[in-house]
Amino acid sequence: MKYKVTLNDRVYEVEVEAGEAMLLDEYRVTAPAAPAAPVSAAPVAAAAPAAVSVSAPAAGNLAAGEVVKSPMPGNVLKINVSQGQQVKEGDVLIILEAMKMENEIASTKSGTVAQIVVSQGAVVETGAPLVVIA
Repeated sequence: MKYKVTLNDRVYEVEVEAGEAMLLDEYRVTAPAAPAAPVSAAPVAAAAPAAVSVSAPAAGNLAAGEVVKSPMPGNVLKINVSQGQQVKEGDVLIILEAMKMENEIASTKSGTVAQIVVSQGAVVETGAPLVVIA
């Protein structure tokens, strides 16, 4: 059987026979174009939530208040609050999955949720704003 394996921007063509592997070819992948998201008019049943990369919005796009930022890159699994909700310091605002672990992102102060910057299923980077508490 022949296989193509991509690892660290390199492609390895490998042939495996009788438990023995032999490298046939190795080459560097040139900058691939990002795959375009398919556009569909009809929703797909039982589809997983789309991963949306969230970059830090400009300061003018955030509501006034204290911004709770992501301490690590990960996926937003669950949002436990809604806009306008009263929260206390330490309340869990968001569940963030990072490295197969569910991490609770807690409120840094008591107040009102002024803005929820991310959506469930979003992919966030370290330092990305998640919630604004007024």
